[in-house]
Amino acid sequence: MTLSESVRTELFDEGYRETLSTLSEGSVHRNFDPYVDIDWDGPEFAIDPCDPRWVLSPEFDPLGATRWYRELPIERQIEIGKWRTANVIKVGAAFESVLIRGMMQYIMKLPNGAPEFRYCLHEMTEECNHIQMFQELVNRIGVDVPGMRPLFRALSPFIGVAGGYAHVILFIGILGGEEPIDHYQKAIIRDGGNIPPAVLRTMEIHIAEEARHISFANEFLEAHIERMRLPGKAVSALAFPLAMRWLAGEIMAPPKSFAERFDIPEEVMREAFWSGPEQRRILAGYFGDVRKLAGELGLLNPVTKRLWSMLHIDGPPSRYRSEPERGRRAVA
Repeated sequence: MTLSESVRTELFDEGYRETLSTLSEGSVHRNFDPYVDIDWDGPEFAIDPCDPRWVLSPEFDPLGATRWYRELPIERQIEIGKWRTANVIKVGAAFESVLIRGMMQYIMKLPNGAPEFRYCLHEMTEECNHIQMFQELVNRIGVDVPGMRPLFRALSPFIGVAGGYAHVILFIGILGGEEPIDHYQKAIIRDGGNIPPAVLRTMEIHIAEEARHISFANEFLEAHIERMRLPGKAVSALAFPLAMRWLAGEIMAPPKSFAERFDIPEEVMREAFWSGPEQRRILAGYFGDVRKLAGELGLLNPVTKRLWSMLHIDGPPSRYRSEPERGRRAVA
C-alpha cells in the first residue's frame, strides 16, 4: 500500500469497522447545532468588549506568557487578547474548510463498502456546523480579523485537494491542525474556563465533537499505516513531526499584521512564536497525544526522534489520550 492507494475493504478487520460504526452512531445521536444549542441573543452570551476575561492566559497562550504582554495596561491586554482570540477562531474555521476539501476528495474515490465513507460524511457535516459557529462568534466579537496567514490562505484550496490523493498525509495533517486547538481549549476549561461565556460555549461544543474526529484520525492512521510498505512508513514517520510543527505555526501564530496593528516589538514576537522557553513548553505540549500515537505506530526511530527535537515538539508522550500536560510533566 502507498500513500495514495485505497485499501481494499476486505482487508480491514471487524474491530475497525465496529469502531467507525460506533463513531457514526455517536454523530447521529449526540450532535450539536450552533443555532439551536447556543442562545446567541441571550444575555448570558452577550459580548462585552471590555470583559477582563479577554486577557490572554500566561500559562496557555504563548503571547500571554511574555513579560511584555503582562506589563501592558489592562485595557491594552484586553484589546490584544480579544483580537488574538477572534483570529485563532477564524483560523480554526478556515482549517475546517481545508479538512472538508481533502476528506471529500478522499471519500469520492473509495470503493463501495468502504468503512470510512459514512463516518467521513458525518464528520464533514459537523465541521460545517463548526465553521458556522466560529464565524458567528467572530462576527459577534466585532473584530475584523484576517484569519489565516496570506501564504496558507492562498495554498489552502490546493492543500485540501492534494490531501485527498495522499490520504495518510491528509490525516496526519488533520491531527496537526486539530490537536493544538483541542489541547488549548481543554487546558483553558480545565483551568476554570475564565473566558467570555460565548467563547466558552463554543469551546465546549467543539471539544465534544472533536473527540470523535481525533479518535477517527487515530484509528484511520493505525489501520492504514500498518498495511503500508516500508517506504510509505518512512515517509509517514517524517511527515508526522513536519506536519505538526508547520500546522501549529499556521494555526496558533498570528499574521504579521497583528504585530503591526498593536506595535508589538519584533523580539517579543520571536519570543512568543516560538523562541522563548515557556513558549516552547507550550508548543511541545500540544502534541503529547500525537507522540504517543507515533510511538505506537513504530514511527519513532533515531532519525525521526532527532527531527521532533530539532522542531522543539519532542517530550514525553501522553499515557492516555487527552492527558493534561501537568500530568506528563510530573511523570517526566
